[in-house]
Amino acid sequence: MTTTGDKILDIALSKIGEKSLFTKELETALERNEVDLVVHSLKDLPTTLPPGFTIGAVLKRENPHDAVVLHPKNMGKSLDTLPDKSVIGTSSLRRAAQLKKRFPHLEFKDIRGNLNTRLKKLDEKDDFSAIILAAAGLRRMGWDSRVSQILGPEDCMYAVGQGALAIEVRARDKDILEMVSVLHDPNTVLRCIAERAFLRRLEGGCSVPVAVHTEVKDSQLYLTGAVYSLDGSDSLKETMQTSIASDNKVEEQVDERVQRVGVTANNMPGPAQDASEKLGLDLANLLLSKGAKEILTVARQLNDAR
Repeated sequence: MTTTGDKILDIALSKIGEKSLFTKELETALERNEVDLVVHSLKDLPTTLPPGFTIGAVLKRENPHDAVVLHPKNMGKSLDTLPDKSVIGTSSLRRAAQLKKRFPHLEFKDIRGNLNTRLKKLDEKDDFSAIILAAAGLRRMGWDSRVSQILGPEDCMYAVGQGALAIEVRARDKDILEMVSVLHDPNTVLRCIAERAFLRRLEGGCSVPVAVHTEVKDSQLYLTGAVYSLDGSDSLKETMQTSIASDNKVEEQVDERVQRVGVTANNMPGPAQDASEKLGLDLANLLLSKGAKEILTVARQLNDAR
């Protein structure tokens, strides 16, 4: 039997990769009641949403790590074993900063376009020895066979919210909020609240290299966060943890005012969400006290000047 949640999930998965979902026009359509929900990759949503909108569901996270896709001539190799001066394509400052430091024998070059375009550029030309893409995107497109290597956190931590789908709705629309709330994955919600709080406190975004890694284990939420200079030579990285154990008491009713970094999850225990948000803020404040603002300011200025 197909449930309402299954139907919404089918809609969400069918829309992955459609560029129109990330445009301002759809938020306008949402505001005008022309659509009732919009599906996004969570990492593409700002940590502060426009007034009147909220994230009504955060779905179970796919693999959030980054993947190496090798040029066919390099099959069987890894980033470690590629020849010196091999060119790696990536559109992400976060990936480039970490990988330059981890693999100094490689060179990194910007590559643009959707997944199809980037893979075509890799396969049909000799400009790149490999490209770096989100593992989740490749999996959702059914292209797991193209993955040559998954980069663990020791090589490259991921972007805030990477691998998770989010459903954006009108904050005042209680019926829709209640309907989509069945899609919330509790662990993913708590991890992403911590990550988004960390990013918002740092005033970061795609224009600066900020990376995270989160894990839930034995009722503890672990958050590792880092900031980098553009070339990866300067960085700060710390880990903190908090208890997310709760008595399972949930919010009594849908309240559009109860948002945590843009997420409304009234069907989940409030204290666990508060603890997750505080964890992100505390870790960001720790890095700021050690000079993170200066690193990110320089990175932003250099990126703007390019």
